[in-house]
Amino acid sequence: MRFRHRDGTLVHLAYCTNVHQAEDLDGVLAQLARFGEPVRERLGVDRLGLGLWLARPVASELTDDPGAVATLRKELAARGLEVVTLNGFPYQGFHDPVVKHKVYRPDWSTRERTAYTLDLARLLAELLPDDAVRGSVSTLPLGWRTEWRDDRGQLNLLAKGLADQDRPVRVAFEPEPGCVIETTAQAASLLSDVDKEWLGVCLDTCHLAVGFEEPAAALSRLEAAGLDVVKLQASAALEAAAPNDPATRQALESFVEPRFLHQSNEGAPPGVDDLDEALAGALPGEAPWRVHFHVPLHADPAPPLTSTRPVLAGTLAELFGGAAARTDHVEVETYTWQVLPDAPADDAGLVAGIAAELDWTRRSLIELGLEEVSA
Repeated sequence: MRFRHRDGTLVHLAYCTNVHQAEDLDGVLAQLARFGEPVRERLGVDRLGLGLWLARPVASELTDDPGAVATLRKELAARGLEVVTLNGFPYQGFHDPVVKHKVYRPDWSTRERTAYTLDLARLLAELLPDDAVRGSVSTLPLGWRTEWRDDRGQLNLLAKGLADQDRPVRVAFEPEPGCVIETTAQAASLLSDVDKEWLGVCLDTCHLAVGFEEPAAALSRLEAAGLDVVKLQASAALEAAAPNDPATRQALESFVEPRFLHQSNEGAPPGVDDLDEALAGALPGEAPWRVHFHVPLHADPAPPLTSTRPVLAGTLAELFGGAAARTDHVEVETYTWQVLPDAPADDAGLVAGIAAELDWTRRSLIELGLEEVSA
């Protein structure tokens, strides 16, 4: 979906397809018919944006076969779908039974990460709609803190590769709890010397909330450092107001699951690396907890738990409520649908949930004065 800001900026809204399992081209094409087009139809729009996740094997398949790229572009157009952004954070295996720390490998000290990201940028340049101003690729915040070798030479190679492309594609580093860059303050410091024409920040509002950061202060910090918000990932975290309450602890236990890492904070970082650690006593429980578990944007979890939707709403207001738009790519990223305690029972339930999230975001943008633009 597309929206026009009062300053004339065209703002793109998409949902991220890392919620779907697909690590070959056939799987990606199948998900367009199975989910992408049905979500678009449920929303009643002529054009729907996808934030495609192309795992390393898919990216290699497309890079090696120009005809495959043409097939993908044709299929997108036929189903009323468009792509201006890719999620390049997970490398592969994002739907393995256990992902946890593997999602941060390879990190930005490796040639593999650079090659993968540049492949994504080249592919996106071919998939971009003809009238798109630019594309974006989100990526991990350098690496996991305990595994990181302090070597950022790959970032220079990345910027040079992006500058050589015919169509502009920017790469956005996504602060996340527990990583080398987990806050906007660390982003401002550790990315101070990158080529800011091509490299910036992907602001994930779930991660922002888990870090107990205020949207206005976070955005001011990034602006002062000269770092663009290349992309917003619209997301919400799990929140527990009284984590030592027995009913609250029982509710939190239902969110413990083996696939993804659920970093948890009680106030400002540092917190703990997973929710089961917090429940085992690693966090005292004397103040509210926020948990890195992406929950649906449009509906709170069952009481006594809530979500950090107010942080998302505040971020949207800061980005789009003023005289100028402060980003132009928005991606709804709730990749955890299948591991929620009340996970959708079938494809129809997932389609309905994704459409409801997009509709909530659409209405939020319109309330901020943006105008929806039809195809």
